[in-house]
Amino acid sequence: MTEPVKGVLAMIGACTIWGLSPIFYKLLSDVPPLEVLAHRTLWSVIVFGLALAGQGRLRDLRPALSGRRVLLLVFVAAMMISANWFLFIFSIQVGRTVESALGYYIFPLVAVLIGAVVLKEKLGKAQLAAVGLAALAVTILTLGLGVAPWISLTLGVTFGMYGLLKRWVAAGPVVSVTSEVLLISPLALGYLLWLGPGQGAFGNDLWASLFLVLSGPLTALPLILFSYAAKRAAMSTIGLVQYLNPTLQFGSAVLILGERVTLWHAIAFPIIWVALMIYSWASLRRPQAPAPT
Repeated sequence: MTEPVKGVLAMIGACTIWGLSPIFYKLLSDVPPLEVLAHRTLWSVIVFGLALAGQGRLRDLRPALSGRRVLLLVFVAAMMISANWFLFIFSIQVGRTVESALGYYIFPLVAVLIGAVVLKEKLGKAQLAAVGLAALAVTILTLGLGVAPWISLTLGVTFGMYGLLKRWVAAGPVVSVTSEVLLISPLALGYLLWLGPGQGAFGNDLWASLFLVLSGPLTALPLILFSYAAKRAAMSTIGLVQYLNPTLQFGSAVLILGERVTLWHAIAFPIIWVALMIYSWASLRRPQAPAPT
């Protein structure tokens, strides 16, 4: 098996875990999302730490957290991904996984817009058309539902900002995300201590405790697989395979979690899919930079 094929399989594995994770987090519906987030942060620190220790790379954390500018970048990135994780968990618990899926569908188009506004990247006609279609879909949802799809938009924007901040962090994917969760782990631990003994789900309910512990590997494993894939598969391939994540989220929401798709969602989603096809076509035509190491 060639290295690129291994990379694609790793990416499929990562997206499958991400895409089916709503089923897992739905099992924690009785646990407040902030408590789930705190446990997710702390247990993932342990898993990431063990992964880096197994590779003999724990020493790489020191430069990843050295310097005021680096610390600020890592902290803001950590807050962006934490907000994203929290809203993802919240959306599943309140039965709005369909909106979560839409958020991860529009993320690439949000990233294009952020690149144009912040990095002054020039947009081609195809990219402008894709962003315009995404804006049309959001407008249709807003007018049809009577409220902006704020979960979708916030998920797309926070993940887009997280991706932007990661461009300015020199550390590799696993080291950088480890440094992020390590930096905010005192906040997570402080929140759990503030709850007090016997107040949280952990330790009071066997299954909830087990699932909270498993949230660590469920967070870490797909990110490790993504890091593995990024070193071996073409970035265009990785970008296309990533659509498997929201597709599985959408399928899980409708077929397993029993969420309802409104007429407005049925109109907006195909528009987003067309936008993504245009965006993917334009991306495949552009020369690809080498994958990060």
